Amino acid sequence: MFGRDYQFWMGNRHATKMKKFTDDPSELDDGNFWAVLTTFEGKYHFAQFKKVEESPFPKSEWSVLQRPWRSSLEELDYLSYVHAIREEIGRGGVYQVNACRELSHLIDKKQHSLAGLFSRIQGANPAPFASYLKIPGFEIASASPERFLSRNGSQLVTSPIKGTIRWDQDDFGEKDKAENLMIVDLMRNDISKIAVDGSVTVSELFRREKHPGLTHLVSDVRAEIRAGVTWREILAATIPPGSVSGAPKSSALSIIAEHEPTPRGPYCGAIGWIHGDRSELAVAIRTFWTTGDEWLRYGTGAGITWGSEPALEWEETQLKARTLIAIAGGTL
Repeated sequence: MFGRDYQFWMGNRHATKMKKFTDDPSELDDGNFWAVLTTFEGKYHFAQFKKVEESPFPKSEWSVLQRPWRSSLEELDYLSYVHAIREEIGRGGVYQVNACRELSHLIDKKQHSLAGLFSRIQGANPAPFASYLKIPGFEIASASPERFLSRNGSQLVTSPIKGTIRWDQDDFGEKDKAENLMIVDLMRNDISKIAVDGSVTVSELFRREKHPGLTHLVSDVRAEIRAGVTWREILAATIPPGSVSGAPKSSALSIIAEHEPTPRGPYCGAIGWIHGDRSELAVAIRTFWTTGDEWLRYGTGAGITWGSEPALEWEETQLKARTLIAIAGGTL
Protein backbone atom coordinates (compact mmCIF):
# COMPACT_ATOMS: atom_id res chain seq x y z
CA MET A 1 0.00 0.00 0.00
CA PHE A 2 2.78 2.43 0.92
CA GLY A 3 6.28 2.96 -0.49
CA ARG A 4 9.02 1.02 1.24
CA ASP A 5 11.17 4.10 1.74
CA TYR A 6 8.72 5.86 4.07
CA GLN A 7 10.44 6.07 7.43
CA PHE A 8 11.07 8.09 10.58
CA TRP A 9 14.15 8.45 12.78
CA MET A 10 14.68 10.38 16.00
CA GLY A 11 16.93 9.67 18.97
CA ASN A 12 17.90 6.23 17.64
CA ARG A 13 14.24 5.25 17.17
CA HIS A 14 14.02 4.07 13.60
CA ALA A 15 10.49 3.43 12.37
CA THR A 16 9.80 1.64 9.08
CA LYS A 17 6.97 -0.25 7.34
CA MET A 18 4.34 2.47 7.41
CA LYS A 19 0.95 0.93 8.09
CA LYS A 20 -1.42 3.89 8.17
CA PHE A 21 -1.47 7.59 7.26
CA THR A 22 -4.06 10.05 8.54
CA ASP A 23 -4.78 13.65 9.53
CA ASP A 24 -7.12 12.62 12.37
CA PRO A 25 -5.57 13.28 15.81
CA SER A 26 -8.09 10.98 17.52
CA GLU A 27 -6.12 8.08 16.01
CA LEU A 28 -3.15 8.97 18.23
CA ASP A 29 -4.92 7.63 21.33
CA ASP A 30 -4.83 4.02 20.07
CA GLY A 31 -1.54 3.13 21.80
CA ASN A 32 0.43 2.54 18.60
CA PHE A 33 3.64 4.27 17.50
CA TRP A 34 3.00 7.34 15.36
CA ALA A 35 5.39 9.69 13.62
CA VAL A 36 3.96 13.19 13.89
CA LEU A 37 4.23 16.24 11.67
CA THR A 38 2.11 19.32 12.25
CA THR A 39 2.56 22.38 10.08
CA PHE A 40 2.77 25.89 11.48
CA GLU A 41 -0.66 26.53 9.94
CA GLY A 42 -2.16 23.60 11.89
CA LYS A 43 -2.38 20.82 9.31
CA TYR A 44 -1.81 17.35 10.74
CA HIS A 45 0.14 14.47 9.20
CA PHE A 46 0.35 11.24 11.23
CA ALA A 47 2.05 8.04 10.11
CA GLN A 48 1.69 4.75 12.00
CA PHE A 49 4.66 2.42 11.62
CA LYS A 50 4.69 -1.33 12.23
CA LYS A 51 8.40 -1.72 12.95
CA VAL A 52 10.28 0.43 15.49
CA GLU A 53 13.80 -0.49 16.50
CA GLU A 54 16.82 1.08 18.17
CA SER A 55 19.46 1.81 15.56
CA PRO A 56 21.69 4.61 14.25
CA PHE A 57 20.49 6.40 11.15
CA PRO A 58 21.68 4.56 8.03
CA LYS A 59 24.37 6.54 6.21
CA SER A 60 23.92 7.72 2.63
CA GLU A 61 25.51 10.27 0.33
CA TRP A 62 24.62 13.91 -0.39
CA SER A 63 25.69 15.93 -3.42
CA VAL A 64 26.75 19.32 -2.04
CA LEU A 65 24.78 22.23 -3.53
CA GLN A 66 26.60 24.93 -5.48
CA ARG A 67 24.25 27.80 -6.27
CA PRO A 68 23.06 30.72 -4.12
CA TRP A 69 19.95 30.23 -2.01
CA ARG A 70 17.07 32.60 -2.65
CA SER A 71 15.06 34.22 0.15
CA SER A 72 11.31 34.76 0.32
CA LEU A 73 12.12 38.16 1.85
CA GLU A 74 15.19 40.13 0.77
CA GLU A 75 17.00 42.18 3.38
CA LEU A 76 15.11 45.45 2.82
CA ASP A 77 11.78 43.61 2.89
CA TYR A 78 12.69 41.86 6.12
CA LEU A 79 13.78 45.15 7.72
CA SER A 80 10.42 46.63 6.72
CA TYR A 81 8.67 43.63 8.31
CA VAL A 82 10.54 44.24 11.58
CA HIS A 83 9.61 47.96 11.49
CA ALA A 84 5.93 47.01 10.99
CA ILE A 85 6.04 44.69 14.01
CA ARG A 86 7.61 47.39 16.17
CA GLU A 87 4.90 49.83 15.11
CA GLU A 88 2.23 47.30 16.10
CA ILE A 89 3.96 46.77 19.45
CA GLY A 90 3.94 50.55 19.93
CA ARG A 91 0.17 50.55 19.37
CA GLY A 92 -0.22 47.83 22.01
CA GLY A 93 -1.55 45.20 19.63
CA VAL A 94 1.19 42.64 20.28
CA TYR A 95 4.27 42.19 22.50
CA GLN A 96 6.42 39.90 20.37
CA VAL A 97 6.35 38.30 16.92
CA ASN A 98 8.66 35.67 15.49
CA ALA A 99 9.46 37.01 12.01
CA CYS A 100 10.61 34.36 9.54
CA ARG A 101 11.68 33.95 5.95
CA GLU A 102 12.12 30.93 3.71
CA LEU A 103 15.33 30.04 1.88
CA SER A 104 15.04 27.81 -1.18
CA HIS A 105 17.40 26.09 -3.61
CA LEU A 106 16.76 24.09 -6.79
CA ILE A 107 17.74 20.42 -6.49
CA ASP A 108 17.93 17.33 -8.65
CA LYS A 109 15.58 14.90 -6.90
CA LYS A 110 17.56 11.90 -8.17
CA GLN A 111 20.77 13.16 -6.55
CA HIS A 112 19.39 14.87 -3.48
CA SER A 113 17.60 12.54 -1.12
CA LEU A 114 17.31 14.28 2.23
CA ALA A 115 18.43 11.04 3.87
CA GLY A 116 21.88 11.90 2.55
CA LEU A 117 21.63 15.45 3.86
CA PHE A 118 20.51 14.16 7.25
CA SER A 119 23.49 11.79 7.38
CA ARG A 120 25.75 14.76 6.74
CA ILE A 121 23.98 16.86 9.40
CA GLN A 122 24.34 14.07 11.97
CA GLY A 123 28.10 14.16 11.57
CA ALA A 124 28.60 17.93 11.34
CA ASN A 125 25.79 19.39 13.45
CA PRO A 126 24.42 16.94 16.04
CA ALA A 127 21.26 18.22 17.71
CA PRO A 128 19.27 16.88 20.68
CA PHE A 129 16.03 16.58 18.69
CA ALA A 130 17.42 15.79 15.24
CA SER A 131 14.98 13.82 13.08
CA TYR A 132 14.39 12.49 9.60
CA LEU A 133 10.90 11.91 8.22
CA LYS A 134 9.67 10.69 4.86
CA ILE A 135 5.91 10.37 4.46
CA PRO A 136 3.47 11.08 1.63
CA GLY A 137 3.99 14.70 0.56
CA PHE A 138 7.05 15.47 2.69
CA GLU A 139 10.69 14.62 3.20
CA ILE A 140 12.29 16.37 6.18
CA ALA A 141 15.79 16.57 7.65
CA SER A 142 15.76 18.45 10.94
CA ALA A 143 18.52 19.49 13.33
CA SER A 144 16.13 20.96 15.87
CA PRO A 145 17.64 21.97 19.21
CA GLU A 146 14.24 22.72 20.79
CA ARG A 147 11.94 20.47 22.79
CA PHE A 148 8.27 21.19 22.14
CA LEU A 149 6.39 18.54 24.15
CA SER A 150 7.98 15.65 26.01
CA ARG A 151 5.40 13.46 27.74
CA ASN A 152 5.82 10.56 30.14
CA GLY A 153 2.48 9.40 31.45
CA SER A 154 0.75 12.42 32.97
CA GLN A 155 3.94 14.50 33.12
CA LEU A 156 4.55 17.06 30.38
CA VAL A 157 7.51 19.39 29.78
CA THR A 158 8.16 22.06 27.16
CA SER A 159 11.46 23.91 26.80
CA PRO A 160 11.06 27.07 24.71
CA ILE A 161 14.16 28.66 23.21
CA LYS A 162 14.19 32.45 23.07
CA GLY A 163 17.48 34.29 22.85
CA THR A 164 20.37 33.48 20.51
CA ILE A 165 23.98 34.66 20.51
CA ARG A 166 27.14 33.48 18.78
CA TRP A 167 28.97 30.63 20.52
CA ASP A 168 31.87 32.97 21.39
CA GLN A 169 29.75 35.71 22.96
CA ASP A 170 29.62 35.98 26.74
CA ASP A 171 26.07 36.71 27.82
CA PHE A 172 22.51 37.46 26.82
CA GLY A 173 21.09 40.97 26.89
CA GLU A 174 17.94 42.16 28.61
CA LYS A 175 16.06 41.96 25.29
CA ASP A 176 16.76 38.21 25.10
CA LYS A 177 15.64 37.62 28.68
CA ALA A 178 12.46 39.66 28.23
CA GLU A 179 11.69 37.74 25.04
CA ASN A 180 12.22 34.41 26.79
CA LEU A 181 10.03 35.39 29.73
CA MET A 182 7.15 36.41 27.43
CA ILE A 183 7.18 33.01 25.74
CA VAL A 184 7.45 31.17 29.06
CA ASP A 185 4.27 32.95 30.14
CA LEU A 186 2.59 32.08 26.84
CA MET A 187 3.52 28.39 27.15
CA ARG A 188 2.30 28.33 30.75
CA ASN A 189 -1.02 29.66 29.50
CA ASP A 190 -1.24 27.14 26.62
CA ILE A 191 -0.43 24.16 28.80
CA SER A 192 -2.77 25.25 31.59
CA LYS A 193 -5.66 24.48 29.24
CA ILE A 194 -4.96 20.74 29.53
CA ALA A 195 -3.19 20.62 32.93
CA VAL A 196 -4.26 19.86 36.48
CA ASP A 197 -5.00 23.14 38.26
CA GLY A 198 -1.91 24.44 40.04
CA SER A 199 0.47 21.94 38.42
CA VAL A 200 2.08 24.27 35.84
CA THR A 201 5.52 25.34 37.05
CA VAL A 202 8.67 26.90 35.62
CA SER A 203 11.31 24.41 36.76
CA GLU A 204 14.22 26.26 35.18
CA LEU A 205 14.49 29.81 33.84
CA PHE A 206 17.18 31.21 31.53
CA ARG A 207 19.34 28.12 31.06
CA ARG A 208 22.25 28.50 28.61
CA GLU A 209 22.57 25.75 25.97
CA LYS A 210 25.51 25.57 23.58
CA HIS A 211 24.99 24.26 20.04
CA PRO A 212 27.26 24.34 16.96
CA GLY A 213 27.97 28.01 16.31
CA LEU A 214 25.28 29.24 18.72
CA THR A 215 24.29 29.60 22.35
CA HIS A 216 20.58 29.58 23.20
CA LEU A 217 18.59 30.83 26.19
CA VAL A 218 16.20 28.07 27.30
CA SER A 219 13.56 27.64 30.00
CA ASP A 220 11.54 24.61 31.17
CA VAL A 221 7.80 24.59 31.86
CA ARG A 222 6.33 21.47 33.48
CA ALA A 223 2.79 20.32 34.20
CA GLU A 224 0.62 17.33 35.03
CA ILE A 225 -1.97 16.54 32.35
CA ARG A 226 -5.56 16.12 33.50
CA ALA A 227 -6.94 12.59 33.39
CA GLY A 228 -8.83 11.84 30.19
CA VAL A 229 -7.27 14.60 28.09
CA THR A 230 -6.78 13.41 24.50
CA TRP A 231 -3.97 14.07 22.04
CA ARG A 232 -6.43 16.10 19.97
CA GLU A 233 -6.91 18.42 22.95
CA ILE A 234 -3.18 18.63 23.70
CA LEU A 235 -2.29 19.59 20.13
CA ALA A 236 -5.19 22.02 19.84
CA ALA A 237 -4.03 23.82 23.00
CA THR A 238 -0.40 24.15 21.98
CA ILE A 239 -0.05 24.30 18.15
CA PRO A 240 1.69 26.30 16.78
CA PRO A 241 4.52 26.44 19.33
CA GLY A 242 4.62 29.72 21.19
CA SER A 243 8.35 30.27 20.74
CA VAL A 244 7.95 30.53 16.95
CA SER A 245 4.71 32.50 16.83
CA GLY A 246 4.58 35.31 19.39
CA ALA A 247 2.55 36.87 22.17
CA PRO A 248 -0.36 37.18 22.30
CA LYS A 249 -0.41 34.23 19.92
CA SER A 250 -3.57 35.21 18.01
CA SER A 251 -2.29 38.72 17.29
CA ALA A 252 1.13 37.44 16.29
CA LEU A 253 -0.40 34.91 13.87
CA SER A 254 -2.39 37.68 12.17
CA ILE A 255 0.77 39.75 11.64
CA ILE A 256 2.69 36.73 10.33
CA ALA A 257 -0.08 35.91 7.84
CA GLU A 258 -0.10 39.51 6.62
CA HIS A 259 3.65 39.95 6.12
CA GLU A 260 5.20 36.57 5.26
CA PRO A 261 4.73 35.81 1.55
CA THR A 262 4.75 32.01 1.82
CA PRO A 263 3.16 29.61 4.33
CA ARG A 264 5.73 28.16 6.71
CA GLY A 265 4.46 24.61 6.29
CA PRO A 266 6.56 22.13 8.32
CA TYR A 267 8.93 24.89 9.43
CA CYS A 268 7.95 26.11 12.92
CA GLY A 269 5.46 23.27 13.27
CA ALA A 270 6.11 20.16 15.37
CA ILE A 271 7.92 16.95 14.45
CA GLY A 272 8.49 13.79 16.45
CA TRP A 273 6.65 10.76 17.78
CA ILE A 274 3.71 9.77 19.98
CA HIS A 275 3.33 6.30 21.50
CA GLY A 276 0.37 5.99 23.86
CA ASP A 277 0.98 8.35 26.79
CA ARG A 278 4.59 9.03 25.82
CA SER A 279 5.95 11.49 23.29
CA GLU A 280 8.94 13.41 22.06
CA LEU A 281 7.96 16.34 19.86
CA ALA A 282 10.40 19.01 18.70
CA VAL A 283 9.81 22.47 17.32
CA ALA A 284 10.65 22.10 13.63
CA ILE A 285 13.37 24.74 13.42
CA ARG A 286 16.82 24.27 11.80
CA THR A 287 14.88 22.16 9.33
CA PHE A 288 15.17 21.34 5.61
CA TRP A 289 12.18 19.99 3.72
CA THR A 290 10.86 19.09 0.29
CA THR A 291 7.27 18.63 -0.87
CA GLY A 292 7.74 16.65 -4.07
CA ASP A 293 8.73 19.52 -6.36
CA GLU A 294 12.27 20.59 -7.32
CA TRP A 295 12.89 22.92 -4.38
CA LEU A 296 14.75 22.31 -1.15
CA ARG A 297 13.55 24.69 1.57
CA TYR A 298 14.94 25.94 4.86
CA GLY A 299 13.39 28.44 7.29
CA THR A 300 15.06 31.00 9.51
CA GLY A 301 13.72 33.71 11.79
CA ALA A 302 14.12 35.96 14.82
CA GLY A 303 11.95 37.09 17.70
CA ILE A 304 10.97 40.75 17.40
CA THR A 305 10.23 42.93 20.42
CA TRP A 306 10.07 46.69 20.98
CA GLY A 307 13.80 46.66 21.68
CA SER A 308 14.70 45.00 18.38
CA GLU A 309 17.11 46.65 15.96
CA PRO A 310 16.06 45.58 12.44
CA ALA A 311 19.59 45.14 11.07
CA LEU A 312 20.58 42.95 14.02
CA GLU A 313 17.45 40.81 13.60
CA TRP A 314 18.34 40.23 9.94
CA GLU A 315 21.81 39.18 11.03
CA GLU A 316 20.27 36.77 13.56
CA THR A 317 18.38 35.06 10.74
CA GLN A 318 21.66 34.79 8.84
CA LEU A 319 23.46 33.44 11.92
CA LYS A 320 20.83 30.73 12.44
CA ALA A 321 21.12 29.63 8.82
CA ARG A 322 24.87 29.73 8.20
CA THR A 323 25.99 26.49 9.81
CA LEU A 324 23.36 24.23 8.26
CA ILE A 325 23.42 25.93 4.86
CA ALA A 326 27.18 25.36 4.82
CA ILE A 327 26.51 21.64 5.39
CA ALA A 328 23.96 21.45 2.57
CA GLY A 329 26.04 23.62 0.24
CA GLY A 330 25.30 26.78 -1.69
CA THR A 331 25.68 30.36 -0.48
CA LEU A 332 23.47 32.77 1.45
